[in-house]
Amino acid sequence: MADYPIQRVRGPLSAILSVPGSKSVTNRALLMAALASGTSVLSGALFSDDSRYFLESLALLGFETHADEASKEIRIRGLGGQIPNTNVSIYTGSAGTASRFLTALLALRDGTWTVNCSEQMSRRPMQELFKALSSLGASFDFTGRPGHLPAIVHGCGCPGREVQVATDESTQFLSALLMNAPVLPGGLHIRTAGKRADGAYVKITARMMRQFGCGLRHEEGSGEFLIPGGQKFLARQYTVEPDVSAACYFYAAAAVCGGSVTLRNLHADTLQGDIRFLEVLREAGCLVEDTEAGIRVTGPGPGRLRGVDVNMKDFSDQALTLAAIAPFADGITSIRGIGHIRLQESNRIHACVTELSGMGIRTEESEDGIRIWPGQVRPHRVNTYEDHRVAMAFAVTGLAADGIVIGDGECTGKTFENFFDTLALLHE
Repeated sequence: MADYPIQRVRGPLSAILSVPGSKSVTNRALLMAALASGTSVLSGALFSDDSRYFLESLALLGFETHADEASKEIRIRGLGGQIPNTNVSIYTGSAGTASRFLTALLALRDGTWTVNCSEQMSRRPMQELFKALSSLGASFDFTGRPGHLPAIVHGCGCPGREVQVATDESTQFLSALLMNAPVLPGGLHIRTAGKRADGAYVKITARMMRQFGCGLRHEEGSGEFLIPGGQKFLARQYTVEPDVSAACYFYAAAAVCGGSVTLRNLHADTLQGDIRFLEVLREAGCLVEDTEAGIRVTGPGPGRLRGVDVNMKDFSDQALTLAAIAPFADGITSIRGIGHIRLQESNRIHACVTELSGMGIRTEESEDGIRIWPGQVRPHRVNTYEDHRVAMAFAVTGLAADGIVIGDGECTGKTFENFFDTLALLHE
Protein backbone atom coordinates (compact mmCIF):
# COMPACT_ATOMS: atom_id res chain seq x y z
CA MET A 1 0.00 0.00 0.00
CA ALA A 2 2.06 2.91 -1.31
CA ASP A 3 1.88 6.43 0.08
CA TYR A 4 1.73 9.37 -2.34
CA PRO A 5 3.07 12.63 -0.89
CA ILE A 6 1.46 15.61 -2.65
CA GLN A 7 3.70 18.51 -3.58
CA ARG A 8 2.22 21.93 -2.91
CA VAL A 9 1.89 24.20 -5.94
CA ARG A 10 3.78 27.49 -5.71
CA GLY A 11 2.25 30.14 -7.92
CA PRO A 12 -0.76 30.18 -10.27
CA LEU A 13 -1.47 27.26 -12.61
CA SER A 14 -1.34 27.32 -16.40
CA ALA A 15 -2.14 23.86 -17.70
CA ILE A 16 -3.86 22.16 -20.62
CA LEU A 17 -4.52 18.53 -19.75
CA SER A 18 -6.34 15.41 -20.93
CA VAL A 19 -8.35 13.00 -18.78
CA PRO A 20 -9.52 9.45 -19.58
CA GLY A 21 -12.88 8.59 -21.08
CA SER A 22 -15.96 8.63 -18.88
CA LYS A 23 -16.50 5.53 -16.73
CA SER A 24 -20.26 6.05 -16.72
CA VAL A 25 -20.44 6.40 -20.49
CA THR A 26 -17.95 3.59 -21.21
CA ASN A 27 -19.75 1.01 -19.09
CA ARG A 28 -23.18 1.92 -20.44
CA ALA A 29 -21.81 1.72 -23.99
CA LEU A 30 -20.32 -1.71 -23.26
CA LEU A 31 -23.72 -3.06 -22.22
CA MET A 32 -25.63 -1.50 -25.11
CA ALA A 33 -23.03 -2.74 -27.61
CA ALA A 34 -23.44 -6.27 -26.21
CA LEU A 35 -27.23 -5.98 -26.55
CA ALA A 36 -27.00 -4.68 -30.14
CA SER A 37 -26.93 -6.85 -33.27
CA GLY A 38 -23.55 -6.55 -34.96
CA THR A 39 -20.18 -5.02 -34.18
CA SER A 40 -19.86 -1.71 -32.34
CA VAL A 41 -16.64 0.27 -32.07
CA LEU A 42 -16.15 2.40 -28.96
CA SER A 43 -13.43 5.03 -29.31
CA GLY A 44 -11.99 7.09 -26.46
CA ALA A 45 -13.05 4.35 -24.03
CA LEU A 46 -11.88 4.26 -20.45
CA PHE A 47 -9.41 1.55 -19.52
CA SER A 48 -9.41 1.15 -15.76
CA ASP A 49 -10.20 -1.53 -13.17
CA ASP A 50 -13.96 -0.98 -13.53
CA SER A 51 -14.12 -1.10 -17.32
CA ARG A 52 -11.72 -4.05 -17.56
CA TYR A 53 -13.87 -6.10 -15.18
CA PHE A 54 -16.91 -5.27 -17.31
CA LEU A 55 -15.11 -6.19 -20.54
CA GLU A 56 -13.65 -9.40 -19.08
CA SER A 57 -17.11 -10.40 -17.86
CA LEU A 58 -18.58 -9.92 -21.33
CA ALA A 59 -15.80 -12.08 -22.79
CA LEU A 60 -16.50 -14.85 -20.24
CA LEU A 61 -20.17 -14.70 -21.21
CA GLY A 62 -19.09 -15.49 -24.77
CA PHE A 63 -19.17 -12.13 -26.51
CA GLU A 64 -16.50 -11.44 -29.12
CA THR A 65 -14.46 -8.49 -27.87
CA HIS A 66 -11.23 -6.79 -28.84
CA ALA A 67 -9.60 -4.04 -26.82
CA ASP A 68 -6.72 -1.84 -27.93
CA GLU A 69 -5.59 0.14 -24.90
CA ALA A 70 -3.03 2.17 -26.88
CA SER A 71 -5.72 3.59 -29.17
CA LYS A 72 -8.45 3.54 -26.47
CA GLU A 73 -10.70 1.49 -28.74
CA ILE A 74 -13.01 -1.43 -27.97
CA ARG A 75 -14.83 -3.64 -30.47
CA ILE A 76 -17.80 -5.75 -29.35
CA ARG A 77 -19.99 -8.04 -31.43
CA GLY A 78 -23.47 -7.90 -29.95
CA LEU A 79 -26.02 -10.68 -30.31
CA GLY A 80 -29.32 -8.83 -30.03
CA GLY A 81 -29.92 -9.71 -26.40
CA GLN A 82 -28.67 -13.29 -26.49
CA ILE A 83 -25.91 -14.55 -24.15
CA PRO A 84 -23.70 -17.30 -25.64
CA ASN A 85 -22.47 -18.89 -22.41
CA THR A 86 -25.39 -19.67 -20.11
CA ASN A 87 -23.58 -21.29 -17.19
CA VAL A 88 -20.36 -19.48 -16.26
CA SER A 89 -18.94 -17.38 -13.44
CA ILE A 90 -17.95 -13.75 -13.84
CA TYR A 91 -16.04 -11.40 -11.54
CA THR A 92 -16.97 -7.72 -11.35
CA GLY A 93 -14.40 -6.50 -8.82
CA SER A 94 -15.46 -3.30 -7.07
CA ALA A 95 -17.33 -1.96 -10.11
CA GLY A 96 -20.85 -0.94 -9.12
CA THR A 97 -21.94 -0.36 -12.72
CA ALA A 98 -20.63 -3.73 -13.93
CA SER A 99 -22.12 -5.54 -10.93
CA ARG A 100 -25.58 -4.01 -11.28
CA PHE A 101 -25.87 -3.79 -15.07
CA LEU A 102 -24.62 -7.34 -15.65
CA THR A 103 -26.72 -8.84 -12.85
CA ALA A 104 -29.83 -7.43 -14.57
CA LEU A 105 -28.62 -8.65 -17.98
CA LEU A 106 -28.29 -12.20 -16.65
CA ALA A 107 -31.42 -12.25 -14.51
CA LEU A 108 -33.68 -11.32 -17.44
CA ARG A 109 -32.42 -14.13 -19.70
CA ASP A 110 -32.43 -17.92 -19.57
CA GLY A 111 -29.46 -19.49 -17.79
CA THR A 112 -27.65 -19.79 -14.48
CA TRP A 113 -24.60 -17.72 -13.73
CA THR A 114 -22.44 -16.84 -10.72
CA VAL A 115 -21.54 -13.18 -10.12
CA ASN A 116 -18.49 -12.80 -7.88
CA CYS A 117 -17.06 -9.51 -6.69
CA SER A 118 -14.56 -7.85 -4.37
CA GLU A 119 -15.10 -7.63 -0.62
CA GLN A 120 -15.76 -3.91 -1.02
CA MET A 121 -18.52 -4.52 -3.58
CA SER A 122 -20.03 -7.22 -1.36
CA ARG A 123 -20.80 -4.48 1.18
CA ARG A 124 -22.56 -2.17 -1.28
CA PRO A 125 -26.34 -2.08 -1.77
CA MET A 126 -27.93 -4.57 -4.19
CA GLN A 127 -31.10 -5.63 -2.35
CA GLU A 128 -33.50 -3.31 -4.20
CA LEU A 129 -32.27 -4.54 -7.58
CA PHE A 130 -32.59 -8.16 -6.46
CA LYS A 131 -36.17 -7.45 -5.28
CA ALA A 132 -37.11 -5.90 -8.63
CA LEU A 133 -35.58 -8.74 -10.64
CA SER A 134 -37.18 -11.35 -8.37
CA SER A 135 -40.59 -9.79 -8.99
CA LEU A 136 -39.96 -10.37 -12.71
CA GLY A 137 -39.27 -14.07 -12.14
CA ALA A 138 -35.52 -14.33 -11.52
CA SER A 139 -34.17 -16.00 -8.38
CA PHE A 140 -30.90 -15.76 -6.49
CA ASP A 141 -28.79 -17.90 -4.20
CA PHE A 142 -26.59 -15.71 -2.04
CA THR A 143 -23.18 -17.23 -1.35
CA GLY A 144 -22.29 -14.54 1.16
CA ARG A 145 -24.48 -11.99 2.90
CA PRO A 146 -28.18 -12.21 1.91
CA GLY A 147 -29.22 -9.42 -0.45
CA HIS A 148 -25.64 -8.76 -1.56
CA LEU A 149 -23.17 -10.10 -4.06
CA PRO A 150 -21.70 -12.64 -4.60
CA ALA A 151 -24.72 -14.57 -5.84
CA ILE A 152 -25.85 -17.32 -8.17
CA VAL A 153 -28.29 -15.83 -10.68
CA HIS A 154 -31.11 -18.00 -12.03
CA GLY A 155 -32.39 -16.12 -15.06
CA CYS A 156 -36.06 -16.02 -15.93
CA GLY A 157 -36.16 -15.29 -19.66
CA CYS A 158 -38.57 -12.49 -18.75
CA PRO A 159 -41.06 -11.52 -21.47
CA GLY A 160 -41.48 -8.12 -19.79
CA ARG A 161 -44.14 -6.50 -17.61
CA GLU A 162 -44.49 -3.97 -14.77
CA VAL A 163 -41.84 -3.65 -12.08
CA GLN A 164 -41.09 -1.32 -9.19
CA VAL A 165 -37.61 -0.38 -8.04
CA ALA A 166 -36.41 1.86 -5.21
CA THR A 167 -33.71 4.36 -6.19
CA ASP A 168 -32.73 6.11 -2.95
CA GLU A 169 -29.61 3.98 -2.48
CA SER A 170 -28.53 4.00 -6.12
CA THR A 171 -29.99 5.03 -9.47
CA GLN A 172 -27.85 2.30 -11.05
CA PHE A 173 -30.68 -0.12 -10.20
CA LEU A 174 -33.01 1.87 -12.45
CA SER A 175 -30.42 2.27 -15.20
CA ALA A 176 -29.81 -1.50 -15.18
CA LEU A 177 -33.53 -2.15 -15.80
CA LEU A 178 -33.86 0.63 -18.38
CA MET A 179 -31.02 -0.62 -20.58
CA ASN A 180 -32.13 -4.25 -20.51
CA ALA A 181 -35.81 -3.54 -21.14
CA PRO A 182 -35.93 -2.68 -24.89
CA VAL A 183 -34.91 -6.18 -26.08
CA LEU A 184 -37.52 -7.93 -23.90
CA PRO A 185 -40.54 -8.96 -26.00
CA GLY A 186 -42.94 -6.99 -23.83
CA GLY A 187 -40.61 -4.23 -22.66
CA LEU A 188 -41.02 -2.88 -19.13
CA HIS A 189 -43.20 -0.41 -17.30
CA ILE A 190 -40.99 0.74 -14.45
CA ARG A 191 -42.34 2.54 -11.41
CA THR A 192 -39.75 4.08 -9.11
CA ALA A 193 -39.85 4.65 -5.39
CA GLY A 194 -37.39 7.23 -4.13
CA LYS A 195 -36.22 10.77 -4.63
CA ARG A 196 -33.63 10.26 -7.39
CA ALA A 197 -35.52 8.86 -10.39
CA ASP A 198 -34.65 11.90 -12.52
CA GLY A 199 -31.02 11.99 -11.45
CA ALA A 200 -28.16 12.93 -13.74
CA TYR A 201 -27.00 9.35 -14.29
CA VAL A 202 -30.50 8.22 -15.30
CA LYS A 203 -30.50 11.03 -17.86
CA ILE A 204 -27.17 9.74 -19.23
CA THR A 205 -28.75 6.29 -19.56
CA ALA A 206 -31.83 7.60 -21.37
CA ARG A 207 -29.83 9.77 -23.79
CA MET A 208 -27.43 6.95 -24.61
CA MET A 209 -30.29 4.50 -25.19
CA ARG A 210 -31.64 6.90 -27.80
CA GLN A 211 -28.16 7.26 -29.34
CA PHE A 212 -28.07 3.47 -29.71
CA GLY A 213 -31.53 3.46 -31.34
CA CYS A 214 -33.92 2.58 -28.49
CA GLY A 215 -36.74 4.74 -27.20
CA LEU A 216 -38.48 5.18 -23.87
CA ARG A 217 -41.24 7.36 -22.51
CA HIS A 218 -40.85 9.31 -19.30
CA GLU A 219 -42.41 12.50 -18.02
CA GLU A 220 -39.89 14.23 -15.80
CA GLY A 221 -40.96 14.12 -12.18
CA SER A 222 -43.46 11.29 -12.70
CA GLY A 223 -41.28 8.44 -11.43
CA GLU A 224 -42.56 6.17 -14.24
CA PHE A 225 -40.71 4.89 -17.30
CA LEU A 226 -42.30 3.02 -20.19
CA ILE A 227 -39.92 1.13 -22.46
CA PRO A 228 -41.60 -0.56 -25.44
CA GLY A 229 -40.44 -4.12 -26.07
CA GLY A 230 -39.06 -5.76 -29.18
CA GLN A 231 -36.69 -2.89 -29.94
CA LYS A 232 -33.18 -3.30 -31.33
CA PHE A 233 -30.05 -1.56 -30.12
CA LEU A 234 -28.07 -0.44 -33.17
CA ALA A 235 -24.45 -1.47 -33.53
CA ARG A 236 -22.51 1.72 -34.17
CA GLN A 237 -19.31 3.67 -33.89
CA TYR A 238 -19.48 5.58 -30.64
CA THR A 239 -17.11 8.15 -29.17
CA VAL A 240 -16.85 8.17 -25.37
CA GLU A 241 -16.62 11.63 -23.83
CA PRO A 242 -13.78 12.63 -21.49
CA ASP A 243 -14.64 11.92 -17.87
CA VAL A 244 -16.14 15.03 -16.26
CA SER A 245 -15.78 13.48 -12.80
CA ALA A 246 -12.03 13.16 -13.37
CA ALA A 247 -11.79 16.64 -14.86
CA CYS A 248 -13.33 18.24 -11.79
CA TYR A 249 -10.29 17.47 -9.61
CA PHE A 250 -8.14 19.59 -11.90
CA TYR A 251 -10.72 22.36 -12.11
CA ALA A 252 -10.82 22.35 -8.30
CA ALA A 253 -7.03 22.68 -8.33
CA ALA A 254 -7.37 25.90 -10.32
CA ALA A 255 -9.94 27.13 -7.80
CA VAL A 256 -7.58 26.83 -4.81
CA CYS A 257 -4.20 27.49 -6.48
CA GLY A 258 -5.21 30.28 -8.83
CA GLY A 259 -4.40 30.40 -12.53
CA SER A 260 -6.18 28.29 -15.12
CA VAL A 261 -6.69 24.67 -16.14
CA THR A 262 -8.14 23.59 -19.50
CA LEU A 263 -9.33 20.02 -20.16
CA ARG A 264 -9.05 19.00 -23.80
CA ASN A 265 -12.22 18.06 -25.73
CA LEU A 266 -14.54 18.63 -22.78
CA HIS A 267 -17.40 20.99 -23.56
CA ALA A 268 -20.64 22.24 -22.03
CA ASP A 269 -22.83 19.91 -24.12
CA THR A 270 -21.53 16.84 -22.27
CA LEU A 271 -23.95 14.08 -21.27
CA GLN A 272 -22.49 13.95 -17.76
CA GLY A 273 -24.22 15.54 -14.78
CA ASP A 274 -21.00 16.30 -12.89
CA ILE A 275 -20.60 19.29 -15.21
CA ARG A 276 -22.80 21.06 -12.65
CA PHE A 277 -19.77 21.22 -10.38
CA LEU A 278 -18.56 24.05 -12.60
CA GLU A 279 -21.61 26.06 -11.56
CA VAL A 280 -20.49 25.61 -7.96
CA LEU A 281 -16.98 26.78 -8.83
CA ARG A 282 -18.43 29.80 -10.62
CA GLU A 283 -20.47 30.64 -7.51
CA ALA A 284 -17.30 30.26 -5.44
CA GLY A 285 -15.55 32.89 -7.54
CA CYS A 286 -14.06 31.03 -10.52
CA LEU A 287 -14.24 32.04 -14.17
CA VAL A 288 -15.57 29.21 -16.36
CA GLU A 289 -15.15 29.43 -20.15
CA ASP A 290 -15.94 26.92 -22.91
CA THR A 291 -13.05 27.43 -25.36
CA GLU A 292 -12.27 25.72 -28.66
CA ALA A 293 -9.76 23.46 -26.88
CA GLY A 294 -12.10 22.61 -24.01
CA ILE A 295 -13.59 24.09 -20.86
CA ARG A 296 -11.16 26.34 -18.98
CA VAL A 297 -11.50 27.22 -15.30
CA THR A 298 -9.59 30.14 -13.82
CA GLY A 299 -9.43 30.33 -10.05
CA PRO A 300 -9.69 33.50 -7.97
CA GLY A 301 -6.35 32.85 -6.29
CA PRO A 302 -5.36 31.87 -2.75
CA GLY A 303 -7.59 33.32 -0.03
CA ARG A 304 -10.29 34.56 -2.41
CA LEU A 305 -12.44 31.46 -2.82
CA ARG A 306 -15.98 31.95 -1.51
CA GLY A 307 -17.86 29.54 0.73
CA VAL A 308 -21.03 28.10 -0.85
CA ASP A 309 -24.25 26.38 0.20
CA VAL A 310 -25.24 23.77 -2.38
CA ASN A 311 -27.48 20.73 -2.82
CA MET A 312 -25.32 18.15 -4.64
CA LYS A 313 -27.87 15.32 -4.85
CA ASP A 314 -27.57 15.05 -8.64
CA PHE A 315 -23.77 15.29 -8.84
CA SER A 316 -22.76 13.81 -5.51
CA ASP A 317 -19.50 12.28 -6.80
CA GLN A 318 -18.14 15.83 -6.53
CA ALA A 319 -19.18 16.30 -2.90
CA LEU A 320 -15.75 15.06 -1.82
CA THR A 321 -14.06 17.44 -4.26
CA LEU A 322 -15.90 20.44 -2.83
CA ALA A 323 -15.17 19.25 0.70
CA ALA A 324 -11.47 18.99 -0.14
CA ILE A 325 -11.22 22.65 -1.19
CA ALA A 326 -13.65 24.01 1.43
CA PRO A 327 -10.90 24.75 4.02
CA PHE A 328 -9.51 27.42 1.67
CA ALA A 329 -12.80 29.34 1.32
CA ASP A 330 -13.59 32.59 3.09
CA GLY A 331 -16.65 31.20 4.86
CA ILE A 332 -18.59 28.06 5.72
CA THR A 333 -19.27 25.53 2.94
CA SER A 334 -22.52 23.57 3.28
CA ILE A 335 -23.04 20.45 1.16
CA ARG A 336 -26.59 19.04 1.19
CA GLY A 337 -28.54 16.22 -0.46
CA ILE A 338 -25.77 13.62 -0.17
CA GLY A 339 -26.93 11.20 2.52
CA HIS A 340 -26.77 8.34 -0.01
CA ILE A 341 -22.97 8.65 -0.41
CA ARG A 342 -22.58 6.80 2.89
CA LEU A 343 -23.39 3.66 0.85
CA GLN A 344 -20.83 4.06 -1.94
CA GLU A 345 -17.29 2.65 -2.15
CA SER A 346 -16.86 3.98 1.36
CA ASN A 347 -18.98 5.98 3.78
CA ARG A 348 -17.93 9.19 2.09
CA ILE A 349 -19.46 11.56 4.63
CA HIS A 350 -17.57 9.76 7.39
CA ALA A 351 -14.41 9.97 5.26
CA CYS A 352 -14.85 13.74 4.84
CA VAL A 353 -15.39 14.33 8.54
CA THR A 354 -12.55 12.08 9.66
CA GLU A 355 -9.91 13.25 7.18
CA LEU A 356 -10.71 16.95 7.42
CA SER A 357 -10.67 16.69 11.21
CA GLY A 358 -7.25 15.07 10.91
CA MET A 359 -6.15 18.17 9.02
CA GLY A 360 -7.38 20.38 11.85
CA ILE A 361 -10.51 21.53 10.00
CA ARG A 362 -13.82 21.93 11.80
CA THR A 363 -16.71 19.96 10.33
CA GLU A 364 -20.30 19.20 11.25
CA GLU A 365 -22.12 16.14 9.92
CA SER A 366 -25.90 16.00 9.39
CA GLU A 367 -28.19 13.25 8.17
CA ASP A 368 -28.08 14.65 4.65
CA GLY A 369 -24.73 16.38 4.38
CA ILE A 370 -21.80 18.17 5.92
CA ARG A 371 -20.71 21.71 6.87
CA ILE A 372 -17.06 22.70 6.67
CA TRP A 373 -15.39 25.74 8.19
CA PRO A 374 -12.33 27.43 6.70
CA GLY A 375 -9.06 26.92 8.53
CA GLN A 376 -5.35 26.30 8.41
CA VAL A 377 -4.69 22.84 6.99
CA ARG A 378 -2.06 20.92 8.95
CA PRO A 379 0.01 17.98 7.65
CA HIS A 380 -1.93 14.73 7.51
CA ARG A 381 -1.81 11.26 5.98
CA VAL A 382 -5.18 10.66 4.33
CA ASN A 383 -6.79 7.26 4.81
CA THR A 384 -8.47 6.52 1.48
CA TYR A 385 -10.76 3.66 2.63
CA GLU A 386 -10.02 1.90 -0.70
CA ASP A 387 -12.07 4.66 -2.32
CA HIS A 388 -10.68 6.27 -5.47
CA ARG A 389 -12.65 9.48 -4.99
CA VAL A 390 -11.34 10.03 -1.46
CA ALA A 391 -7.79 9.71 -2.81
CA MET A 392 -8.27 12.03 -5.78
CA ALA A 393 -10.26 14.69 -3.91
CA PHE A 394 -7.83 15.11 -1.01
CA ALA A 395 -4.86 15.10 -3.38
CA VAL A 396 -6.27 18.49 -4.46
CA THR A 397 -6.05 19.68 -0.84
CA GLY A 398 -2.36 18.82 -0.94
CA LEU A 399 -1.82 21.13 -3.92
CA ALA A 400 -2.69 24.11 -1.69
CA ALA A 401 -1.27 22.99 1.68
CA ASP A 402 1.99 21.45 2.86
CA GLY A 403 2.29 17.94 4.24
CA ILE A 404 -0.66 16.07 2.70
CA VAL A 405 0.07 12.41 1.96
CA ILE A 406 -2.42 10.11 0.22
CA GLY A 407 -2.32 6.59 1.64
CA ASP A 408 -2.95 3.64 -0.68
CA GLY A 409 -3.13 5.84 -3.75
CA GLU A 410 -3.33 2.81 -6.03
CA CYS A 411 -7.09 2.79 -5.46
CA THR A 412 -7.31 5.56 -8.09
CA GLY A 413 -6.82 2.77 -10.65
CA LYS A 414 -10.55 2.04 -10.31
CA THR A 415 -11.25 4.89 -12.73
CA PHE A 416 -8.05 6.89 -13.40
CA GLU A 417 -4.86 4.86 -13.55
CA ASN A 418 -2.42 7.70 -14.24
CA PHE A 419 -4.06 10.22 -11.92
CA PHE A 420 -0.92 11.09 -9.97
CA ASP A 421 1.13 11.42 -13.16
CA THR A 422 -1.47 13.83 -14.55
CA LEU A 423 -1.54 15.72 -11.24
CA ALA A 424 2.23 16.17 -11.45
CA LEU A 425 1.80 18.03 -14.75
CA LEU A 426 0.33 20.93 -12.77
CA HIS A 427 3.84 21.58 -11.46
CA GLU A 428 5.35 22.04 -14.92
